[in-house]
Amino acid sequence: MENGILHVDMNNFYASVETLYAPEYKDVPMAVAGDKESRHGIILAKNMLAKKSGVQTAEPIWQAMRKCPGLQLVPPHHERYSMFSAMAKKIYCDYTDRVEAFSLDECWLDVYGSEKLFGSGREIAEQIRARVKSELGLTVSVGVSYNKVFAKLGSDYRKPDAVTEFGHAEMESIIWKLPAGELLLVGPTTQAALKKYGIYTIGDIAKMEFTVMRQLMGRTGETLWLYANGLDDTPVQNVDAHEDPKSIGSSTTLPRDITSESEVRETLSSLSETVATRLRRNGLRAGEVQITIRNNQFQEVQRQRQLLTAVCDSRSIYEAAWELYCRESRRWAIRLLGVRAGRLVPEGESQVSFFEDSDGLRRREQLESVVDRVREKYGAASINRAFAVRPRKEDEYE
Repeated sequence: MENGILHVDMNNFYASVETLYAPEYKDVPMAVAGDKESRHGIILAKNMLAKKSGVQTAEPIWQAMRKCPGLQLVPPHHERYSMFSAMAKKIYCDYTDRVEAFSLDECWLDVYGSEKLFGSGREIAEQIRARVKSELGLTVSVGVSYNKVFAKLGSDYRKPDAVTEFGHAEMESIIWKLPAGELLLVGPTTQAALKKYGIYTIGDIAKMEFTVMRQLMGRTGETLWLYANGLDDTPVQNVDAHEDPKSIGSSTTLPRDITSESEVRETLSSLSETVATRLRRNGLRAGEVQITIRNNQFQEVQRQRQLLTAVCDSRSIYEAAWELYCRESRRWAIRLLGVRAGRLVPEGESQVSFFEDSDGLRRREQLESVVDRVREKYGAASINRAFAVRPRKEDEYE
């Protein structure tokens, strides 16, 4: 079998699931969206009719409504999406045990060992497409290729309800002509950077010298060159495979834009506490802290720094996050803040730095571990830091 890697993408997943429960939305423009009254008011998914009107995932509701005045909005039901995702994965597992989730609605499959039972990669893709439609009432687009990157390009190439096969013969004739933004790992920021170097298509990446791509974009440039030339050899994981987390993070979309130092400090402290709790729960320490800042125009920056000692206490994470924020010269009206811990190591493998107050650090970790146990027993709100305790209305000064 030449092409035995599949990428299955469930079309307009959230919107399609909602239509199963409310068929009246089938023939009207509809989108699944967050709370219109809160700052979570963005489009999470849309059906094909809304897409034809220009509605895009992740855009603000007000902008989508301007494009499509008759757009019907439906609140998300995440438990439904998880249930249908699990049912779809069960179908995939009838063909192979090499099923790797990429997201709730996307999976890679390795069917190289299934040819004698079920046929070629394309034939298996057609069987899966038909079964998902008849058994779940949903449609999928399936890419078939010899590696994961090209298989995903195939599933994106034709939608909805389609199978696209990209073999070696299609690399130059089709894949290289696609915009660079279609390639895995190329988001808007990377695409803009590539354009600065005159790189517009996947073929432009492929035809660059490997060393030049590395000089221009570092390790990302190396990876993109390999992807563009069909040299991705990443295996599809077993359905039961468990990978240790590479990072642990928390972010929040704020109910209103914030600009004051005290509000930023309070938000970063709360996020750092959440991240630290998750680190301890997983028996991990972090050797790096990263922050994400997004303004109300959806511009975003990320900054990170390494730590002298791997930590799992909120104070150390907060101090690093605050330092990173202070380094950033832009003082935006902030819509979203995020804190992420990286370079994770198991708790017993971290080394103490001679430059850190190791005794103080361990005392803080022990104290926060006690707080964890109190919250597990009496609830998350049973104990809080002073900044999080709001005065009751009758206690406030007139």
